Amino acid sequence: MSSRHVVLSGACITLAAATLLGLAHGPAASTGTGSSTSSTAQNLESEGYERVLRQRRNGTFTKAGWNHYGPGYFELDEQTGVLTSHGGMGLLWYSVREYGDFILELDFMTEVENANAGIFLRVPGPPSSDDYIYHSWEIQIDDASEGIHHTGAVYDAEAPTTLASKEPGTWNHFTISFVGDHITVELNGRSEE
Repeated sequence: MSSRHVVLSGACITLAAATLLGLAHGPAASTGTGSSTSSTAQNLESEGYERVLRQRRNGTFTKAGWNHYGPGYFELDEQTGVLTSHGGMGLLWYSVREYGDFILELDFMTEVENANAGIFLRVPGPPSSDDYIYHSWEIQIDDASEGIHHTGAVYDAEAPTTLASKEPGTWNHFTISFVGDHITVELNGRSEE
């Protein structure tokens, strides 16, 4: 069975409030985040979600359990739990456990309209080269592209049915469900299935 890691990749992207719910074939997981979203994360935890961005006893956040590949990197604001990418392409993945079926909830913000980033799903093991992009699924974040490369698309597979992303500098919310071989993407409350 291939690995089912949660991974984040991108340039000019900020992430917050990522939460993951394991379904019938996988354990639960989720991340906590900054001030305005921490109560949301706590509410999701009561529904079976688990934080994948851990909070220490003193309330600060840590990237413990996360690994990185590539020249770009994600900086963590330990006070708010917000991850910000820097330096180009880089892959940040959660290595504590593998997931089968799941629901991933996360907030993201781009700094520029031509940001090109994504959420990679079911990456087959820890990456040792950029080859992971050909053996996993990516939910695209790229408002400058169209069709199967636009924000909310399952990259190279399925275009979003609606264009629901918000302008740069504004938080967006993804709910991504991956059950069996079926991916459902909801962006800002609108289904991209």
